[in-house]
Amino acid sequence: MKELAHLNKYLFKYKKHLLLGCLFIVLTNFFQIVPAQLVRHSIDLVSDNIKVYQAFEGLDIQDDFYSVFAGSILLYAVLILLMALLRGFFLFLVRQTIIVMSRFIEFDLKNEIFNHYQSLPLRFYRKNNTGDLMNRISEDVSKVRMFLGPSIMYGLNLVSLFMILIPYMMTINMKLTLYSLIPLPILSFSIYFVNNIINKRSEEIQSSQSDLSTLAQEAFSGIRVLKSFVREEDNLGKFSEESNKYKAKSLKLTRVQALFFPLIMTLIGLSTVLTIYVGSTEVINGNLSFGNIAEFVIYVNYLTWPVTSLGWISSIIQRAAASQKRINEFLNEENNIVSDENRITVLDGDIEFNNVSFVYPDSGIKALKNLNFKVGKGQSLAIIGTTGSGKSTVANLITRLYDVSDGEVLIDGHTIKSYNVTSLRSQMGYVPQDVFLFSDSIYNNIGFGSDVFSEESVMKAAQDADIYDNIMDFQEGFATRVGERGITLSGGQKQRVSIARAIVRNPKILILDDALSAVDTKTENTILRSMQKIMKGRTTIIISHRVSSAKLADRILVIDEGKMVETGTHEELINKNGAYKDLFEKQLQSEQLEEDKVQ
Repeated sequence: MKELAHLNKYLFKYKKHLLLGCLFIVLTNFFQIVPAQLVRHSIDLVSDNIKVYQAFEGLDIQDDFYSVFAGSILLYAVLILLMALLRGFFLFLVRQTIIVMSRFIEFDLKNEIFNHYQSLPLRFYRKNNTGDLMNRISEDVSKVRMFLGPSIMYGLNLVSLFMILIPYMMTINMKLTLYSLIPLPILSFSIYFVNNIINKRSEEIQSSQSDLSTLAQEAFSGIRVLKSFVREEDNLGKFSEESNKYKAKSLKLTRVQALFFPLIMTLIGLSTVLTIYVGSTEVINGNLSFGNIAEFVIYVNYLTWPVTSLGWISSIIQRAAASQKRINEFLNEENNIVSDENRITVLDGDIEFNNVSFVYPDSGIKALKNLNFKVGKGQSLAIIGTTGSGKSTVANLITRLYDVSDGEVLIDGHTIKSYNVTSLRSQMGYVPQDVFLFSDSIYNNIGFGSDVFSEESVMKAAQDADIYDNIMDFQEGFATRVGERGITLSGGQKQRVSIARAIVRNPKILILDDALSAVDTKTENTILRSMQKIMKGRTTIIISHRVSSAKLADRILVIDEGKMVETGTHEELINKNGAYKDLFEKQLQSEQLEEDKVQ
């Protein structure tokens, strides 16, 4: 229960639901027990008066006696029906309090986890896969809800019923009470044992089904490759093998489930037989009436489900504790990207890297080594280099997705750590190398970049990013839905939508991380001409492996293996005959070859 202590704050928050649920459970059990007493009275009434009724046979008084006798039985029947209706009403209220409480807590817990996920730094997502994150916020929370709802409800019902019923049964007859309860602990333990086996085998089946689904998904997704290499038979063999594993595990589960209900019915029947046998001997000895036997049989049946549920509840608590432990592991993850001074101010856009070194915490790779550069307000800097040289790391540090390992990043002369993180990022426009578009309309994807945007600003951003004409060619224009991860758009179109999304917020600092890698040279030149207008008045960092993009900047920084190799304007670097010129000539030759192929 240590792991589940995290939920105490929610139980306290919804204490009214919990307390009312407890009250309604007590009332439900009260109106459940009373009918058994009415049954006892009605049976005793019949057994005590049947001989008197028969003795009046042939006399007029027999009809009068029957009327009184039948009226009494009818009264008991009406009272039993009334008790059943009241029990049903309060049982409804039990579910409207405790089960509703569990749904409220499920809602709050999911929001807490989701909100915490969003607050965590990028390093957290680099070491944890998306499937695991989704599983903890869905499957694990659902298992915790089972503890908060059904488990608490049936647990309170068990405690309440035992506290009311067992003492009352003992006041009637101690011997009969003890004998009637003997099979119930055995029943509870048996259910717990069998249920654990069922859960374990169910998890094995789910795992096997997951493997089967993955195999089928890969087969259908890669059907072109399968057909091209004529591997249908081989793939069918793999599928059959996985299907046989799934079938074997399913049959093992079915055999256990086949024992489940016969076991329950046997132990319930044993309890009933003991109650009738011991009760009969007590009736013969004059200690009980016939009605008491019927009353105790009803009580035993009342106790059967709560006792049966005890094993089920134990299993639910175990699974909930395991799930909450997994949830707590992520909730206990701390966000180290916090503000030292919570500075909130409008940025000018001066950026300075002062002896910055950075090591990725999850991989240990040293991406930057004593990097120094400065970009003034409204100026532009291009950072170029080969793949893995550390270019994108610069963007991650400016947007403070990571903190530096050594050195200091300054914005407007103040350390980046002094700024309120939300305020800082809200004044930056970032176009990542790996473009992500939401499964929504193009209009909303562009507008996503700003909290407040107008149709005019979205259109203008699309024009500046040279995507406006492409969008208008679509049948539904800006209302076109891009599909999951923007699958309906080409790579270049996705990048240009991403650029429009960045500039629609009118950022003080604009960061383009290889934003034109998926467009051809002609389109790149068109976008670059538009970008010249966009870059005016704002600090711009252009990260690219293309020299053509770098020429747009006021100054160029060449880095290799995390170190600054060269810096200067395009003309200055060409005259140096260094790494930049080599890269420029290679790309020039590559472009020339492509043009020759087209011709």
